[in-house]
Amino acid sequence: MTGAPSLGGLAATFSTMSLFAIGGANAALPEIHRVAVTLNHWLTEQQFADAFAIAQLSPGPNVLIVTLIGYQAAGLAGALVATVGMCGPSATLAYVVSRLLGRAGQSPWPAIIQAALVPLSIGLMAASGLILALGSDRSVAAMVLTATVAVLAAVTRINPLWLLLAGGVLGFAGVV
Repeated sequence: MTGAPSLGGLAATFSTMSLFAIGGANAALPEIHRVAVTLNHWLTEQQFADAFAIAQLSPGPNVLIVTLIGYQAAGLAGALVATVGMCGPSATLAYVVSRLLGRAGQSPWPAIIQAALVPLSIGLMAASGLILALGSDRSVAAMVLTATVAVLAAVTRINPLWLLLAGGVLGFAGVV
């Protein structure tokens, strides 16, 4: 790990990222990964994948990964600063935009903006999935399992919990 970041630098990093997290914190995952793993070396690839898994398994918002990264980078103060940095600006912007859209009345602009943001959110989420798969799949079998589950989740109505259970069984059996 390179040196611990300043709390101001951590706040600026996550505050800026929060404004580009269209679709939630998971949509910003490729950029969070780039900053935390590639540029600053606050976490390794495996630590990042583990932090994501913990954030997903924990109750509450998915933004918990930011808290874990902040903690790894600068301790308890870093966890707090990173979390407030990621949540504060986007929550403020969402509040302001919702107030403005509430006043728009019959204007077509809210629907146009929402329709434009849907493909952007989907693309960001797909990039997040790719980053996580590249960081956590350590074998050909794991890559095949990830691709198979992605396709099944996209084209069938199978409950994702069954897919998760199947992956867990295969992992426990030593297949992946």
